[in-house]
Amino acid sequence: MPLAMNREVFITCAVTGSGGTQDRSPHVPRSPAQIANSAIDAARAGAAVVHCHVRDPETGKPARDPALYREVTERIRDSAVDVVLNLTAGMGGDIYFDGTEAMRAMGARSDMAGAAERVAHVVECRPEICTLDCGTMNFNEADYVMVNTPGMLRDMAVRMNKSGVRIEIEAFDTGHLWLAKELVKEGVIPHPVLVQLCMGVPWGAPDDLNTFMAMVNNVPSDWQWSAFGLGRNQMAYVAASVLAGGNVRVGLEDNLWLDKGVLATNAQLVERAVTLIESIGARVITPAEVRTRLKLEKRAPLARV
Repeated sequence: MPLAMNREVFITCAVTGSGGTQDRSPHVPRSPAQIANSAIDAARAGAAVVHCHVRDPETGKPARDPALYREVTERIRDSAVDVVLNLTAGMGGDIYFDGTEAMRAMGARSDMAGAAERVAHVVECRPEICTLDCGTMNFNEADYVMVNTPGMLRDMAVRMNKSGVRIEIEAFDTGHLWLAKELVKEGVIPHPVLVQLCMGVPWGAPDDLNTFMAMVNNVPSDWQWSAFGLGRNQMAYVAASVLAGGNVRVGLEDNLWLDKGVLATNAQLVERAVTLIESIGARVITPAEVRTRLKLEKRAPLARV
């Protein structure tokens, strides 16, 4: 296939994630203030979009308390730094089982919520973008299943649309793209369509280039797309995504390291991505340009209650 390089690239910074990384690096932000400050630093470094989860401020464990999302949202919007806010809606769909025989009931560690609860923070905070994980898959990190049935995805997407929030599809394998295309065909996910290709997340799509190009080739030509590679290949995927025609994602959700033995900050990862993008002849675009491309509405600071 011919080279279809993207020369107008936006960077998303995935600030903290929901993985068990909180004790592996002092730079992984925990509290709403730390998450917001790290997001703002990433924006100053060149990220047009910040993708945010929240964590328990004391333990650092992943959380989905709407009050924590509200504080993160308020702090980012009250800052003098312009950035597109992207909140996860991926929490509340995790099933654990106790061993391999007691399969009729979920284990105590499971976190399952209905559609209204899963998007409550999105409805309240109204970010410009929120994520929709378009499929169910096994996760290697803690032997659990991320559950997203077609019915649940349709319900969540309707609620997101009613809130005026642009959906970012998260696709962890080609089947997720197949389902996403059906949801777009049904009008459940409106245009302009945005998809994030998630590479190297066990047990989703592996991060080899053949699989990556299979993912890219399954993205319709009129969709906007971005991609990331987990761990040590994060920066390699910055270059690969731009050369294949996409945008890029970096950040501590996906990778903790700047160099061998050197723990990164979010701002440092964004700075390196900027250098890579510009070194191959592309330009990093601004939040305002992203809003124009994706037809986003910039939100004012939340009203105090």
